[in-house]
Amino acid sequence: MSSNPTPSPLSSATQAGGGGATPAFSPLYQQIKGLILHSLQHGEWKPGEVIPSEMDLAARFRVSQGTVRKAIDELAAENLLMRRQGKGTFVATHAERQVQYRFLKLMPDVGDAREEGPAQRTILECKRSRASVEIARALQLRTGDPVIQARRILSFAGVPTILEDIWLPGQAFKGLTAEQMAEYQGPTYAMFELDYGVRMVRAEEKIRAIVPDDEQANLLLVTQQTPLLSVERLAFTYNDVPMELRRALYRTDTHHYHNSLS
Repeated sequence: MSSNPTPSPLSSATQAGGGGATPAFSPLYQQIKGLILHSLQHGEWKPGEVIPSEMDLAARFRVSQGTVRKAIDELAAENLLMRRQGKGTFVATHAERQVQYRFLKLMPDVGDAREEGPAQRTILECKRSRASVEIARALQLRTGDPVIQARRILSFAGVPTILEDIWLPGQAFKGLTAEQMAEYQGPTYAMFELDYGVRMVRAEEKIRAIVPDDEQANLLLVTQQTPLLSVERLAFTYNDVPMELRRALYRTDTHHYHNSLS
């Protein structure tokens, strides 16, 4: 813990938001939530690490333990923190199974994803390129800025099931290679955390039905008349900064897209 005096939540909340001042009427627990988010965003506690206890955070921010608990409850509900009975509160990580399956929506028609096991990955390319107008707009870059562009096939039981095109900001993912993507055995988002310090905390998706072009059909071993599910995902890190654009085509003859609404 820093020996510097900790500013009050009201004065620190402006920093937590990365810009505009937090209104004075913002509930105190929301201000504490913003301060904890600020620490997460700036890497004070890494994915998978335990954060200070509620008592320690209450002393640090000069608020009640109940206020800290309410802030942590919200962060846990948003899957940014994870409570472990008797062990403390940890920064959520994509290495955790329950976090992995938040972002995995294609499920087998028979059994479940855990029984099916991880997909077999074939990396077709991973190269450095320049952002087009469309890609730059999605990732909040300038046209022509460097991006990492990757294409891969995910197969289940030897059957190519998903074709993905991925774009990442070149500066944040400098040095990413096809070999690295192929060799990492865990979830790709966990690799992003471990090797690049980038944690995807939420995503937005657009879904539509399409038929593939000739190249896509060949890669997925289907005909050009086969209906596929097109899923475009924009994934964000802390503070709603977009860090990945992913366009995927899903075969749905043995799998289906599953989403739980609440």
